[in-house]
Amino acid sequence: MPRPDTSSQRRREFAPLLTRAFAELGYRRATTAVLAERCGVQENILYRLWSDKRAMFIASLDHVYQASEAAWAALLVQEGSAASPAERILEYESTHHGEHGLYRIVFAGLSETDDPEIAAALKRLYGRFQRFVQRQVERHRGGPGAATGPDAALAAWAIVGLGTVSNIGRELGLLSAARRRRLVLEAGAMLLGQRA
Repeated sequence: MPRPDTSSQRRREFAPLLTRAFAELGYRRATTAVLAERCGVQENILYRLWSDKRAMFIASLDHVYQASEAAWAALLVQEGSAASPAERILEYESTHHGEHGLYRIVFAGLSETDDPEIAAALKRLYGRFQRFVQRQVERHRGGPGAATGPDAALAAWAIVGLGTVSNIGRELGLLSAARRRRLVLEAGAMLLGQRA
């Protein structure tokens, strides 16, 4: 009897470890030997799961989105709050955005955009963030097309940009935690627009 294929499970298990390694070391300094060591396996195990380091990096970018989406999904089902889901997400992100340093993998990826596969993965990542935020902005305002603030698609891009600016402020010591919180909450509220 053949052994069951556990590849998907192993990828899910290793993705957070790879992501942390890439976030700490960047793309170029994270060798497959170091990545394997962080995962507690031999390199050949990683190569059975991913074709090369680039594929591991792209899987890590996907993990960044999945981790964010999982945290937000928990907020979306909360009941008993007068705040809209979009407001709850802004509140959460104002305190927690970037706390695990995973934004550093995105920054590392931006220096690798001459690689078409990494550039495509980053486009997917940012596109997924933007579409998720846009849906929340539209729900907050009462549905698509509700004109209670800036265009929902552009507002969503600006909110994604707030996260990037907040991370730059954190990384370079330009913004204290309190200032980052105010940035996300106050500018985010303006971009959300009025609730329906």
